[in-house]
Amino acid sequence: MQGLAPPCREWNRRGICFAWMFPAPDFMHNANVMKVLPIAAFAAAAALLLPAVPACATDVGQPAPAFTLPAAKGDPVALDKLRGKVVYVDFWASWCGPCRRSFPWMNEMQQKYGGKGFTIVGVNVDKKRSDADKFLVQNPADFTVVFDEAGTTPAAYAVKGMPSSYLIDGKGNVVYVERGFLDEHKAELEQRIAALVGKN
Repeated sequence: MQGLAPPCREWNRRGICFAWMFPAPDFMHNANVMKVLPIAAFAAAAALLLPAVPACATDVGQPAPAFTLPAAKGDPVALDKLRGKVVYVDFWASWCGPCRRSFPWMNEMQQKYGGKGFTIVGVNVDKKRSDADKFLVQNPADFTVVFDEAGTTPAAYAVKGMPSSYLIDGKGNVVYVERGFLDEHKAELEQRIAALVGKN
């Protein structure tokens, strides 16, 4: 069986990367180990070593888990302080291919709806801030970026892969979850954003 190539692989054409997170066991940071680890063994090890979290800790209709995280610019960002706005929380990582495609679209959405009560918060989950900084040089963000090296926030949201995004209404409830990033979903996502902004 072919080994799992580091650091991620897009499966099932879902535009999503799966990888060890929150936090990864130390031996998994060894690229040589990851190259030879069969997919079946990888899945079995995941069941044993990853922290136990509900399959869907954040479902549609539930309150979005609160967080306060350091930002790339300015003061720490607290989700609770954004109450009243429509918020798009996007979990991303420097090793995520689909994340590179999602950034231009998120920049466009922030520019288009930012003045109408909409804001994007990109939550980076890299273990090293320097990896995220290199990504941001190549893929500038015109929206708020925060950092969670410990992986506490993605664990609270039961994130399984990158990118994973949560659309949150002005009351702080999750109204839509997008796992992965596909071009054919962009129009629907924008419609949902526009509809929520229109209700504010």
